[in-house]
Amino acid sequence: MTTVITYGTFDLFHLGHVRLLRRLSELGNTLIVGCSTDEFNTRKGKANVMPYRHRVEILESCRYVSKVIPEESWDQKRGDILREKADIFGIGADWEGKFDDLADICKVVYLPRTEGISTTELRSSVLSMYQ
Repeated sequence: MTTVITYGTFDLFHLGHVRLLRRLSELGNTLIVGCSTDEFNTRKGKANVMPYRHRVEILESCRYVSKVIPEESWDQKRGDILREKADIFGIGADWEGKFDDLADICKVVYLPRTEGISTTELRSSVLSMYQ
């Protein structure tokens, strides 16, 4: 059994999210997703459109996701990996190199983004329609 863990906000859930979760799930048998809480996003200076509980419900409904946990701080990843017995930490390539320090407790994998879509671009596109 191989357990994979990832983290993200997953706001305005879109095709890029689905493809990332599918590719991560293909790396193992279990995919655990740490979903950033609203409070954590505020501390990061990031405004999400959808509240945490909605984003969790969407993630839980995704067939690739086995379990959703709250992401409440940057430094919780090491503890989560050990507690969940994760074999692989995977995340989008836009984070390349940022989590290499976790390689002493699990394999770290950076996956390419889905071209042509991002939450930032989607948010901008929607806002420009109403300006």
